[in-house]
Amino acid sequence: MQSGRSLRDYFVLSVKGMMMGAADAVPGVSGGTIAFMTGIYEELIHSLKQFGPKALMIFFKEGPVEAWKFVNGSFLLTLVGGILLSLLTISHVVLYWLAEYPELLWSFFFGLILASVWSVCRHIERWGSNSFTAFIIGTIFAYLVTSLSPTSIEATPLFIFLSGMVAICAMILPGISGSFILLLLGMYTPILGAIKNLELFTLAIFAAGCAVGLLSFSRVLSWMFSSFKVTTLALLGGFLLGSLNKVWPWKYTTAYTINRHGEQVPLVQENISPFTFETMTGQPSFVIYAAVLMLIGAALVFLIERMGRRSGV
Repeated sequence: MQSGRSLRDYFVLSVKGMMMGAADAVPGVSGGTIAFMTGIYEELIHSLKQFGPKALMIFFKEGPVEAWKFVNGSFLLTLVGGILLSLLTISHVVLYWLAEYPELLWSFFFGLILASVWSVCRHIERWGSNSFTAFIIGTIFAYLVTSLSPTSIEATPLFIFLSGMVAICAMILPGISGSFILLLLGMYTPILGAIKNLELFTLAIFAAGCAVGLLSFSRVLSWMFSSFKVTTLALLGGFLLGSLNKVWPWKYTTAYTINRHGEQVPLVQENISPFTFETMTGQPSFVIYAAVLMLIGAALVFLIERMGRRSGV
C-alpha cells in the first residue's frame, strides 16, 4: 500500500474515484476496470480485505488512528468520496448521453474496454495452459452473463439488500458491470432513482448489502491475487473481452418494458452491424463518429495507464 501521499496525490486519487463512479453508472462498464487501468486495483482489494476482527482489535487496543492506518482509511475515503461525487454529478451527464446518443456512448466504452483487455493482459509475462484456460473461461462467462435478459422483481428491502451484495461484487471485477447486474435483477431503475431523489432508507439498505458483499468478496480476490496472480489476471482479461458483447454500439430492441414514469425502455436487445442498424431502425448509425470515439476510448486507456505509472498513487 502507498504511504505518505501528498495533497496532489489525493486529488489524483479522487479523480480516479470519480472516473470509477461515472463508469459504474453505465450498465455495461465496470468501475473495477477503471481501478485496474489506473493502477490502484490491488491496493483497493487489499484495503477492503483489512476490515474485519483484526481491525476491531487494533481499534480497541491501539486506538482509532492506528486502526485507520491499518485499513488504509485515507485511501478508501478519498476514493469513495470521488465515486459518490461522480454518481451525484457526472453520472447525470453519462445517463443523458446513454438516453440521447447511445451508439456514440457505447462506441467510446467499446474502445475503452477493448484496450483494457490489453491493459490487463500485458501484466502477464508468460502465458501457460492455466492462464489460457482462465482467459477462455472468463470470456465465456462474461459473454453468457451479458447475454441474459433482464427480469423484474418487486423492490422489497430484503431484495434491495441482496442486490447490493451481488452488484458490488461485480463492480469491483474488471469487465463485469455492477450496473448491468442491477439491470438483470430489475433493480437498476429503483436504485438510480433512489440516488437521484436521495431516498435515504433505500440507499441505506442497499449500502448495507454492498458493505457485506464487498468485505467478503474482497477477501476472495485478495487471496486469488496473492496465490494465483497470473491466472487471476488472465481470468479478469477474459471478463473484459466477454463483456464487449454488452457494449457493442449498434443494438436492435426486440422487447420493451415500462418504467415507473410510464416510459418505454429497452428490455431485450440484439447486436447488429451498423449498416443493418440503419436499415432496421431508420436511424443514422454515426459509424464514422463511432469509430473516432472508439479510438478516443482506446487512447484514453493508454493515457490513464501512463498517468497511473507516473503518478504512483
